[in-house]
Amino acid sequence: MVIDFRVLIRHQDALLEGLQWTLIMFGAGFAIGAGLGLAACVGKLIRRGLFSWISIAYIEVFRTLPEMVTLFWIYYCAPLIFDVRLSTNMSGLVAISLFAGAFLAEIFRGGVLAVPKGQIEAGRSLGVSELWIWCHVIAPQALRIMAPPMVIFLTDLVKATGLLAAIGVTEVVFQAMVISGKTFR
Repeated sequence: MVIDFRVLIRHQDALLEGLQWTLIMFGAGFAIGAGLGLAACVGKLIRRGLFSWISIAYIEVFRTLPEMVTLFWIYYCAPLIFDVRLSTNMSGLVAISLFAGAFLAEIFRGGVLAVPKGQIEAGRSLGVSELWIWCHVIAPQALRIMAPPMVIFLTDLVKATGLLAAIGVTEVVFQAMVISGKTFR
């Protein structure tokens, strides 16, 4: 079978709309997930109290559940359990955000724990504030350490947005399936 680019050109508006929704879901899911991940990371690092237990449970549950299961539970079961009906886009965004938050929490935690303890102790022995240590000692080193797993995770997040087609979010995979069904290409 030969690739017919005329089909792509003929349906470029639908594909561009799908790409737009993919980028929106990716960007918003990453932003919300980063906030959730940062909070869960802090909760897991403090290692005491109710907030720590909730953070650990959140991370363990959403890192082990497949993305599709999370997506279907939020879209089909949340209305039955919580009596709240979410749109397909909102259900997809919630699922992507929960997935992203759990994985980003572990990436953040790994970056922070990889900074040598001697660096932190040296800052404390100089008498500088904890905020200064976090901003000028821990964060720059942790960000450098987190870069490779973050890039790998971002590719997984883009791939996860393709799963949203299963509930009818009109992202690029959904549009491609519709076009493929119409044109058999």
